[in-house]
Amino acid sequence: MSESNEKIKVLFLCTGNACRSQMAEGWARHLKADIVDAYSAGIRPIGISSRAIKTMAQAGVDISMHTSKHIDDLRGIDFDYVVTLCDNAAQNCPVFNGKAKVIHKPFKDPYFAVGSEEQIMAEFGKTRDKIKAFIETIPESLEKTK
Repeated sequence: MSESNEKIKVLFLCTGNACRSQMAEGWARHLKADIVDAYSAGIRPIGISSRAIKTMAQAGVDISMHTSKHIDDLRGIDFDYVVTLCDNAAQNCPVFNGKAKVIHKPFKDPYFAVGSEEQIMAEFGKTRDKIKAFIETIPESLEKTK
């Protein structure tokens, strides 16, 4: 089994660390735990969305114990990749010292979906599934950007 220091360290960054980055961290831990040491944070964390927790649980991934973190909370970690999941995070992404390669991979934010609860949850599900498809391509998709 790989030791943690042999895994690639990936930070998923968005504005609030409420939905997309939490889903990405959850999928990476669920699907790629053997090769990825996954983290998530936000530029302005607002707390994890209960709908994000629910939609991930529907797909068999438990993120209920995740917490919403500020990017500064993870300053001591030497990331291999920082993946920004929204334009705001990409524009406001802090400079990372060391080897971190910043990659922009935006996804629609379901947090601001409107409509019935069923329609809103459908938007969360679409974003969840698109993020899963992206995570399934890691690490190859990240390495291509070097």
